[in-house]
Amino acid sequence: MTNHKLTASIVLYKTNIAELEILISSLLLHIRAIKIYLVDNSPSDALKKLATNDKIVYIHNPSNPGFGAAHNIAITKAIQDSSKYHFIVNPDIYFEEDVMLPMVNYMENNADVGMLMPQILNTDGTVQHLPKLLPKPTDILWRKFKKPKNAYTRFIANYELRFVPKDLIYNVPVLSGCFTLLNLAAVKEIGMYDDRYFMYFEDWDLSRRMHQKYKTVYFPHVSVYHGYESGANKSSKLFQIFIKSGINYFNKWGWFFDEEREKFNREALAQFNHD
Repeated sequence: MTNHKLTASIVLYKTNIAELEILISSLLLHIRAIKIYLVDNSPSDALKKLATNDKIVYIHNPSNPGFGAAHNIAITKAIQDSSKYHFIVNPDIYFEEDVMLPMVNYMENNADVGMLMPQILNTDGTVQHLPKLLPKPTDILWRKFKKPKNAYTRFIANYELRFVPKDLIYNVPVLSGCFTLLNLAAVKEIGMYDDRYFMYFEDWDLSRRMHQKYKTVYFPHVSVYHGYESGANKSSKLFQIFIKSGINYFNKWGWFFDEEREKFNREALAQFNHD
């Protein structure tokens, strides 16, 4: 067990209290010496009641600057508090076994790892294919429309690395932010979330910047459950936010000409002797 301080942050917005209580209990059960920051973007502070002891810090943030910007508040406080490792946790996550300590130990033993994500499961136990190659704009569109079917099946297997053995640990340029362990020394070097993204793409952006200098590792030896909603496919407002964030991402990194994207994707696929 590491003796370093550990922290975690959960960004809230009118979040279900019962769901949160289960998550907080899991976090405290498995690593007792952890401080949890609840950054609440809700209009009211009704969720303040969750801060039941000094290990839980409630921060009301009704201006609602977005997912990444809210986590940045907690990351800043974690760094000020001399934390070494920080978990980013979605409120719709739950887990039944200790997934945190194996992740911390892996990062403790691999100083070149800046970001670590476990296997993410749907509530029915099926795998969410969240490690990815860096996308082209056409890849984003293809994931939305999924046609023509045969070509899409070949594309998605490659883009989401579905052909990789399910228990293999590997370095990949895109990790999801729904449950992520950050090496805060690396974050101090490469920066926190880019708050230009209100929601969507902020985790891909951070993962890519981290991947430039550190390994960003998929660690499927432990698993968490995630109640994936895919809100942008169901809500026109969220879809508009998704499109805006996508434009911000490609304006920043390049639309069709992006040499680093090609390089990182080639290196990722080379781990598996896959063309």
